[in-house]
Order: sequence, then C-alpha cells, then structure tokens
Amino acid sequence: MSINSHYPGIIYFISNKPYHWATLSFLLFSTVAKAQTNEKDSISTTIQTVEIVGRKSKDYTSDYSFAATKIAMKNKDLPLTLNTVTKELINDRQAFRLGDVLKNVAGVSNASFYNQYSIRGISQNEEGQIVNGMRTRQYYFLQPMTSHIERVEVFKGPASITMSSVDPGGTINMVTKKPLADPRYEVSLSGGSFDTYRLSTDLTGPLNHSKTLLYRFNGAHQNARSFRDNVKNNGILIAPSITFVPNDKTSVNVEMIYNEMNGNLDRGQPIFGAVAGKTDLTSTPISLNLGAPGDFFKTKDLTLMGSLAHHFNKNISFNASYMKQIWDENTQETRTTNSFVPDINNNPISSLAMMQYQERIQHWAVDNVNAYFNFTYKTGAFDHQTLVGYDSHIWEKKSGGKQDAARGFLMKDGTVTSSYNPANAALYQTIVYNGITIPKPNVNPFDLTSGAVNHQGDKYAVLNITNPLPTALTTTHAAYVQHLLTWKKFKLLTGLRQEWFQDITNYKKAEESSFTNQKMLYRVGLTYSVTKNTNIYGTFLTGYQPQSNTISLMPQTANFTGAISASLYKPLLSDLKEFGVKTKLFRKIDASFSVYEINQKNILVNANNPAEPDQLIQRGADRSRGFEAEITGYILPQWHVYAGYSYIDAKVLDDSNPALIGLAKENTSKNSFNLWTRYNFSKIHTLKDFGIGAGVLYQSKKIPWYTRSFELPAYTTLDAAFYYSVPQTKLQLALNVNNITNTTYWVGAQNYLRLFPGAPRNYLFTATYKI
Repeated sequence: MSINSHYPGIIYFISNKPYHWATLSFLLFSTVAKAQTNEKDSISTTIQTVEIVGRKSKDYTSDYSFAATKIAMKNKDLPLTLNTVTKELINDRQAFRLGDVLKNVAGVSNASFYNQYSIRGISQNEEGQIVNGMRTRQYYFLQPMTSHIERVEVFKGPASITMSSVDPGGTINMVTKKPLADPRYEVSLSGGSFDTYRLSTDLTGPLNHSKTLLYRFNGAHQNARSFRDNVKNNGILIAPSITFVPNDKTSVNVEMIYNEMNGNLDRGQPIFGAVAGKTDLTSTPISLNLGAPGDFFKTKDLTLMGSLAHHFNKNISFNASYMKQIWDENTQETRTTNSFVPDINNNPISSLAMMQYQERIQHWAVDNVNAYFNFTYKTGAFDHQTLVGYDSHIWEKKSGGKQDAARGFLMKDGTVTSSYNPANAALYQTIVYNGITIPKPNVNPFDLTSGAVNHQGDKYAVLNITNPLPTALTTTHAAYVQHLLTWKKFKLLTGLRQEWFQDITNYKKAEESSFTNQKMLYRVGLTYSVTKNTNIYGTFLTGYQPQSNTISLMPQTANFTGAISASLYKPLLSDLKEFGVKTKLFRKIDASFSVYEINQKNILVNANNPAEPDQLIQRGADRSRGFEAEITGYILPQWHVYAGYSYIDAKVLDDSNPALIGLAKENTSKNSFNLWTRYNFSKIHTLKDFGIGAGVLYQSKKIPWYTRSFELPAYTTLDAAFYYSVPQTKLQLALNVNNITNTTYWVGAQNYLRLFPGAPRNYLFTATYKI
C-alpha cells in the first residue's frame, strides 16, 4: 500500500501545489505572532529525561545526549566518543544534505554519492537512518535534507545496547528540532551553483498563554541540478511538531516528517579500464554520468513520531516512543553492470561499458516501539540509575512492488542470456565495434571515447520481466537493562541486551519461509573525573547484525536475491575497545582524544560473479585501530572553532581469498583532518556587522571497493564563508564558497566504472530573515 492511499489529501496538497506550504508557513507565522507573550518560561527542564522541548543554545557545542544511553547524560561523562554537529554549524556551512554535515566529523567520510559513509574505517551496512534514536528505512541512495535537524550525533563503535542492529563503526543519529517556549521565526532563501534554489522556514513558539502547548514548523523546498550530467536533486520537506507540557511531571511530543525527493541514482563516473599502475582517473570528465536524461528516482516518505515522558516521583520515570514510517519508491535508471563489454574471445574492451536498464517500484512500512522505566536511588555512598526497557523494530516490504530489467546478451534464437560464454560464441548475435566483433548486448553499451555518440535511455531489445518483488517481514524484539553507578569521581556504566530476530520472506504467501537469530549483548564503561573539567574513560561493548533476506548490505552487496539464502550466513558480530580523555583546554575549548580497536567478523561481500551478480561470500574478519582528536569551542568570544583529526589502521584479518589477509581495508583513508572556524568582527566598530568563516578538509589516499589495481589520491579542499547582518533589520546575508582552489578529487570508488568525484568550485548565497 502506498503513501498516497494512506494520506490522499496530504499528498495531493504537497505534490500538486509544492509552493503552498510556504504560504501556509507565513499564515501560521502571522497567527502565532499575535499570541506572543512576555511571561516567563514555565516549563521545567527537569522533565527532559527524553528530548521533548528544544535546545536554546546557539553555538557549535552540545553538552548533553539523550539517545546514547536513553538518559540525559553529559557528553563528558559518556564512556565513548560522541561527535555532535549542531544546527548552528550546519547553518554556517549551509550543509543542506547529510553528507555535507558529516564531513565535519573526524573519522567519518563519504564513500559515494549515496547516503553511505565509512566510520572509523568500517562502511555502513544498514540502509536505514537513525532519527531521534529510532531506526528508519531506505535512506541509502539520496541523502536526507537537514532543515528540520537540531543536531547530528555520531556515536563511535557499536551501539547495539540502546539501539537495534546498528553498524560496528558507528551510528549516525539525526535529532529533530523540538518546539521552544520562546517565539522564534526564520525564513531563508538561497541560490547558487548548478542551478540550485532553496526556500526554508523554521517557526516555533507557544500556542497558549501558559506556554504548556508549543509548536514548531520546519519546511524546505529545493530545485537543483549538479555538476554531473543528467542529475537533479529536487525535494520537499515538511516537518511540524507539537509539544504538550501540562505540568512538571508529564510531557508529550508529536511530530511528522514528510520528505518527497525527485532525483537520480547517480552511479558515478566511469573511466577507461587499465592495468595496475597505469590508471588515468582523468581519462573521462568528472561530469560524465552513464544515466539517461529520462532516468528518475522518486521517493515519498512519511514518518510519524510520538514521545511520552512521565515522572511518577523524583525516583521513578517512564518514557515511551513510537515511530511509523511509510516509504514508497518509483525508479527508472540506466546504469552499468560493473563490467566492460567483451569481444568475441571474451577479452574486455576498456572503452566500452556494459549497460543495463531497470525499473523498480517498492513499498515499505516501518514500526518502532521503545519503552523503558528509569529508577534513581541511593545506597550508602553510591548513586544509582537503573533503566529497564523493551523495544521492537518491524520492517514490512509490502505487496505491489516489482523490478523489471534489461541486461545480458542477445542469442540468435531471440532469447537473452545473463553472461557471455566464448565456448558457445556461434549461438550469440554479434555486432562490430571499431573493427572488433563483439557479442550483441541487450542494452546499448556506452562508448567512453571522447566524442562518441551514445544512445542512452530505454534502448534495449528485450525487457526481462521479473516476478513481483517478494513481500517480506523483518522483526526485532529486545529487552535490555542498563545501570549507571556513581561513586565519588567514578561513573560505571553497564548494560545487557537480549535480542530476538526473525526474517520472513514471501510474507503472507503460500511459499512463506523464515529463519530466526538471537544474541545477548553487553557493555561496560568506566569514567573517572581527574578534575572538574577532565575525565578519562575506558569501554568495552559488543555489537550484532543478523543477516537478512529482506535488506541490502552496502556497498559490498547488491540484493539478497542470489541462489543462497542469507539465513545460511552467520550474523555480523563486532566489539569495541576504547580509551579516551575529555577535557577543556584553556577553560574555553572542549577537547576529546581517544584510541580504539573495533573488530568485526562474518562480513558479507559481493562475490563479483558476472553470472550471478547478487551472489554473496562471507569474509572472515576485519580490524580497525585508530586515534581521534576533536576540539570545539571559543578561542575568543567572537572566534569559534570546530576541528578534528583521525588516524585509521584498518586491515583484513581473515578472508576467503588468502591474498587479501593483512591488506588495508577498502575505501579507508588512513589520515584525515577537518577544520571549520568562524570569526565575527564584533569588537571592531566599522566591521561589527561582518563575519568570516573558513574550512579545510584533508583525506589521504584510499583504494576502491572492488579492485585494488588503482588508488584514489589524497586531496585537500578549502572552503570560505562571508556573513553580513544588515543594520537595523532582521536580515542576515551569507555567501559560502566551497572548494575555492577548484581541486579535482574523488571521495570514493567501487571500480573502474564507478568513481565518485567531488564537486568543483561552487557557491551558495543565502538571505535569512529572523524575528
């Protein structure tokens, strides 16, 4: 069932009148502005055992996290590394997409154009995104917009005690903006390179005089092209929320996120095939995309969330959250099969990309429930905080999905075969390319030679109609207990989680089949306060991800549609050992330093078998060791800095291919550095309305996912920003210029036919009106 059938009125309004939400926001702005009051904020902040009322701070630093342990715990007391990018840093950098946000975090790097990242040398496996500590589904291909995001938190290492089935390298949690008791109104207009145009708004305040009922409305609209051929990035975001705080014991928050994206699946830049040591990354322009002008990737995502917090007394509280997500996809794309066309003797022609055409429709529904009791008590000199909870996560792949594709080679009898066998060359249709006889592909191949005429699009001979995509249901249920013991300068955080997993394919069909997994997970972390501003910590925790027929693991695999069921594979297991220091430098700058080791085993990777594109094999084990440092704070009251450094030594420890053992992990930079700083000329009278920003990003070399025959070079990019507050108005102007030196670089690659170049020099001008 699609979103349209659930919410026909909402979808008609959004889809057919894309600019009317802006009119609605201004009407809402006008109505609420009349209800402004000078009463003091009557809402007690003690109720925030979960995050329901918004954050008032306006800088790059966030002192608390709720999702990491499900209790309001100071970041400096957490026995783990937590990196936070606040909305202020997001706004200063004009980071409209999640990938732009995460380039500010040490040890995190984009792996492609998709919503896919490497954290501490370990690539994300899950397709979902964590929003307010709860898992969503299907944010892999197009990066979500960030206009409704208060901050982005990155918890390093497995976080499976408090969150279901998350990645060993780390967890990215997007915290949405919550209502505020004090009125704030903001509207922004942006325009810049690649025909980019944006409109966004953020409105919040009380809905009654007692300030027990609060609202927030975030909206955004983007029309944008790209430096890449035949690529667009259009989207609409609508995110209203309501908070009700009737007293100092109870609070309720309800919010909705509607996200409609209309773009393309940009599979990357192809280059000519080559032998090791002779690869020319510039053999084709970085703008080259094999997709056709008519290709599209359209998604509609509706997420509804509700949270309840209640204090029975000063020692006992209860929290519950629920999320419902409905996600629809409609895709048409022309892309490479990850191989070059062979000649009649089965030798690849390095200038001729083998192509395929695909149409896909999917419908998903996600349900999350999370509930827990929090007990605080004291025994002698010891303070205790015990959390006992349950959560469930349910994905349903609904009926009505389908996937049709055209690929392979044409036979003389009119049939299509998936691969070419030179022993049966006489059975294949053939054509001549530049004097070379080749078996005739079903879909027109793409000639990479400069000036070649290509016929992209649905130019295929036979569309291989496949069966409808199978229905599926994946369920995870878990019970957990967490205990925080405080004694003098020590804080001991321990936890246990028992998880039960079931995967059902062909759900509600006669051929339904299923398998189950279960696992006990644990953590122990100790923090010691050396001084008021300096803590040291150590931690050990375990992680777990069951293999599933209903999900796709990226980037190593395509889909679980091969001959072998995922149920035959062992679950992905991981653990983290970490030691660190969190302190304040010069009493102004928060700093953290950590060393870690992450181990993971039972890793599924694609076998790269042309005859079975989705065949999987299981890698034995990987290990990632490293060091991270991060600082954020004020050098001077008007000078803010946010910076990080990461060293990663990631290696293959065990593999079905013995030649890989001991080698560096794919798509991992050993060294990286990021810096962003902003200076406001508030102390100089003639320049008091001006500010400047500057950023640096460095990534060392890395190797692609599927081949070790070439490297992506190290790169450094420089960014800058200029800010101006127009005197005697509420208008603020900003100009962001990225990649000032116009450096050519690549953020990642999979093989010769899928490289992901970074954007050339570009700019964005933004005007923001605030009240």
